[in-house]
Amino acid sequence: MNETITALDIKEKVSTLLKDSIEQSEIENLINEIHTYFKELTQLTGFDNHIEHLAAITTSKGKALGLNHAAQCLLDYKRTVKFLKAMVIAIQEKQQNHPNETIHVFYAGCGPYAPFITLIAPLFSPEEVQFSLLEINDKSLEYAKILIKKLELSDYITNYYAADAVTFKIPEAKKYHILFSETLDALLYRECYVPILFNLLPQLSEDIAVIPENVLIKMSLSIDPIADSKHITEEIDTIIDVRKAIALNTIDTIAPSQLPNKKIAVKSLNIEQYNYLILDTLVHVYGNIWLTRNESSLTIPLEMGIEHPFHFNSIIYTYQMDPSIELKYSLEK
Repeated sequence: MNETITALDIKEKVSTLLKDSIEQSEIENLINEIHTYFKELTQLTGFDNHIEHLAAITTSKGKALGLNHAAQCLLDYKRTVKFLKAMVIAIQEKQQNHPNETIHVFYAGCGPYAPFITLIAPLFSPEEVQFSLLEINDKSLEYAKILIKKLELSDYITNYYAADAVTFKIPEAKKYHILFSETLDALLYRECYVPILFNLLPQLSEDIAVIPENVLIKMSLSIDPIADSKHITEEIDTIIDVRKAIALNTIDTIAPSQLPNKKIAVKSLNIEQYNYLILDTLVHVYGNIWLTRNESSLTIPLEMGIEHPFHFNSIIYTYQMDPSIELKYSLEK
């Protein structure tokens, strides 16, 4: 394979990926082919052992994926396809709502392959859609620039920013129609999706489309483990609703050190009859598009055994963002 891969090749493959009738095996084959294209064009495998490619990047709050891990995200097949569909739908909706305008997309955390530009841009003209990229990892941004240039997509790019999305002030922020920031992990651990939204959303227009639109963490109880064929989950409550938490924070645009605690009274739930507590991450990608349990590395559930007898009345969940980003829990008698 040579370096004459064109945007037209990408357009044909992505158009196939967007079809509702496509089989999962074909999805995987097409994304693998695209990944191979991108590897050859950038000479970045996503699997080499250079320290600077492996290391996570420290942000003002939490961590950003290392260059290798960011490159491999393309191979999270259902995740990639659902985000592609969401981006296309959002652009088309904004075109309907803003006829004869160029749709501006702000892409925070693009990684080395910037897939939601390099795969999306060929479906439109540069007059229809323009992208501004922000990436904290200088190396990732350089690879993204190389790939965009080799795919002859430079005309779609308004700006490149090497900066931390948790603190960045967006020039001409109100002109953007779509914010794309797929900077998250299961249980919202370590990655900066929440503080990024705390920073960027207040800067942008009120009708901004956000992809992913929201993330929920839900708690449920089960008698049997998830892998068991008899497994039946009883949903108990939502531990975190990111957009609701941000909407309640009207003080300023700085992300708080933690979200308000969520207290679950468990004695009233007859917790003694259950053996497992499960936390699920649900990603509301856009509109009616969701990533649900085990569809992606983002939605792998956490299953914890319950020790009996259970002597506690409540579970208190704390989502902290300083000094590190993680969901913690404590037990209260």
